[in-house]
Amino acid sequence: MQQWRALKARHPDALLLFRVGDFYEMFYDDAVRGAELLQITLTSRNNGSSRAPLAGIPAHALGAYLKRLLAAGVRVAICEQMEDPAQAKGVVRREVVEVLSPGAVLRDGLLDERRPNHLVALAGDPHGGIGYACADLSTGDLTLGVTEAAALADVLARLEPAELLLPADWPEPENVRATITRRAASLFDPAVATSELMRRYGVQSLAGFGLGPGERPAVAAAGALVAYWSELLVGVAPPLRPPRVERPGDVVTLDARTQRNLELVEALAGPDRPSLLRVLDRTRTPMGARTLRRWLLAPLRQRRTLEERLDAVAYFVERDTVRHALQRALAKLPDLERLAVKARTGRATPRDLGAVRDTLARFPEIAAALPADQPAALAAARAALDPLPELHARLAQALVDEPPPHLGEGAVFRPGFDPELDALRQAREDAVDFLARLQERERARTGIPSLKVGFHRVFGYYLEVTRAHRDRVPPDYEHRQTLAQAERFVTPELKAWEAKIVEAEARLATLEQERFQALRAEVAEAASTLLQAADALGRLDAWLALADVAGRYGYTRPYLHDGFGLRIRAGRHPVVERALPPGAFIPNDVELDENRRLAILTGPNMAGKSTVLRMVGTIVLLAQIGSFVPAEEASVGLVDRIFTRVGATDDLAAGQSTFMVEMTETAAILHSATDRSLVLLDEIGRGTATWDGLAVATAVAEHLHDIVRAKTIFATHYHELTRLAERCPGVVLWRVAVREEQDRVVFLHRLEPGAADRAYGIEVARLAGLPAAVVERARALLQELERRGHEPPARRAGGESAVQLSLFPVPPEIDALLDRLRRLEIHQLTPLQALLLLAELSEAARRYRDV
Repeated sequence: MQQWRALKARHPDALLLFRVGDFYEMFYDDAVRGAELLQITLTSRNNGSSRAPLAGIPAHALGAYLKRLLAAGVRVAICEQMEDPAQAKGVVRREVVEVLSPGAVLRDGLLDERRPNHLVALAGDPHGGIGYACADLSTGDLTLGVTEAAALADVLARLEPAELLLPADWPEPENVRATITRRAASLFDPAVATSELMRRYGVQSLAGFGLGPGERPAVAAAGALVAYWSELLVGVAPPLRPPRVERPGDVVTLDARTQRNLELVEALAGPDRPSLLRVLDRTRTPMGARTLRRWLLAPLRQRRTLEERLDAVAYFVERDTVRHALQRALAKLPDLERLAVKARTGRATPRDLGAVRDTLARFPEIAAALPADQPAALAAARAALDPLPELHARLAQALVDEPPPHLGEGAVFRPGFDPELDALRQAREDAVDFLARLQERERARTGIPSLKVGFHRVFGYYLEVTRAHRDRVPPDYEHRQTLAQAERFVTPELKAWEAKIVEAEARLATLEQERFQALRAEVAEAASTLLQAADALGRLDAWLALADVAGRYGYTRPYLHDGFGLRIRAGRHPVVERALPPGAFIPNDVELDENRRLAILTGPNMAGKSTVLRMVGTIVLLAQIGSFVPAEEASVGLVDRIFTRVGATDDLAAGQSTFMVEMTETAAILHSATDRSLVLLDEIGRGTATWDGLAVATAVAEHLHDIVRAKTIFATHYHELTRLAERCPGVVLWRVAVREEQDRVVFLHRLEPGAADRAYGIEVARLAGLPAAVVERARALLQELERRGHEPPARRAGGESAVQLSLFPVPPEIDALLDRLRRLEIHQLTPLQALLLLAELSEAARRYRDV
């Protein structure tokens, strides 16, 4: 327990898993916390003067328990026994060999191979310019950038951090699901960080990475991140790759709402439903899957880079045979990116090195499948596939065809690779052969047919004789152990051979470990080249996936330009059409330009307005990741941001109503959108009273048209908004077509010019299954409302409606009286007639006061 206390003192904020024999044990507060998180039994043990709370997990099941702890946001320190208990003198020496946190994981089985595992550090001014460093320990990938505080939430939504590292005095960012870790503010010092990064990269200046004075906050964040990793990686340097520097204008900004509304990586209906990523992700390798996900969350604004990607996709769309051959070749590849990092950090296993060998062997085949007439991007990817012939030959010469998962679990090196290893193996085999011969020889010498040679972990090799033959035991047999039905013996000769076996196996294990570490070091030296090849494979796999989707589903290459216009002919929603029978999705045309900047889209519920909005946003986004798009033709003016406000719900945790959430999101759009943005709005103002909502929606539309001047599609049920087209030259009216058949409505899901004349809400209610009596009552009320009050009511100074439409049947007497008043020609009445009429009306009012 003194040993445990000393180790716990060094890792106070981690849950310490303390190896004791075949278990990892937790004590005191760790035990209480671990038992609750893992749903295991909490017990106690005698600790001398008191009893200590205790919880334990089997060593063989460590991986499953670690996954649960990391998912709960827990930092875990793993303490191992560093010597054989059978040979230890006194207490077995233990050390913490690894510290894991949600953003720093290297172990197999704890990572999703198809998505990155990001640790993000923030530094600078929490209310101004914020530097961020985003890294994946499993790949060594590092991205730096600087953003304003107002845009931080959007950046974090794109980076998807598993863990967020903050200075101790910083406020916690809102709506972040990552584990929050805090360290002293001194760890985020820019000067210290600069020196540390220059030392790590072996350079005299960071300018070669494109890092200047403007990136000081990002450098500070990177320095803190590296220091934190060094704290976690016991005795291992963080595997950093040269940083990528992001600058404003590099990528299209997608806030968390837009990611969610466009269902980029997760469907609104839940993880079991298809998302855009699931439709596109036909990648064959983990590197390709992570690359495609990164592209999808960070669309580009640089037309040149996008055209290079499109050239590569087009190349494979036009060459089915080449595409299929390459996809078959890539399907056999392991995660080279993470293998290279494991080698660099000294964690690669024999099986990992075998996977590196096999991957290098595939490079010539992959390169040969790419003909000479390829686009520049493909040529660059092909050039990066360095087969490293010397390293490959070394690995092929050294390793057996199927290396074991770990040292000591089978043969690692081929016979003939190392003469000393071969000699030790031969000595061990000779000893084993001797034992087999010894058993037959001793049976013949003693006349005991059941005599056998065996091995015990404590007592070593022995000769076992059953009790029935005890009287035949020779005098040179030395008693070693008594069992219920047998006795065990040794001989001087057996002990001598046992010593030879033990010595050979110990020397063999030591030498095999030395040779393996040397071989792993050779792979680690080539890690940079392997990582470049892994990047190239990831890009190649992503291009192939996009080409495969385009070829299968009839996507076309978009025309990209720097102007304002957006034109889509026969566009389709890539996710919705996959959920429908082939050919069932109704394509639509969309066109916006400088003279038609804002489209007012009307139509009934269920007619497809939201699908049109999402279709437009998705097609623009696909074009700006370098993908073909689901349309017969598309011309896309590059955008700087995509905003969506499609649907809203209460934010109960923040105490915000649906309307408050809606207005907050709309405010963010109006403050952030530019004339280069794409804005997609659905039903603004519906969360409050009708006329208040109409007023807000009208003001929002006017602001977008007059001030922001962004490409905008505004879906609404407020038909009064269509009047904006009469006074706003940039407004165009669209509607989703319907066809009336007798008393039924057919939704055509087709866009056409003009405004919808009805909302068909009652028809939708009927389709939803409302009782027939309710539907008929609603029809009658609608007819009365339309007859009596289809125009907005006048308002008094206090804001209350001066006309209250009745939702109840009007008695015939009152209806007749009102009809008489409507037909009355007041200017033709004499004063006397007017007085008589007034008296009549007063009497009628008294008579009907209770109606």
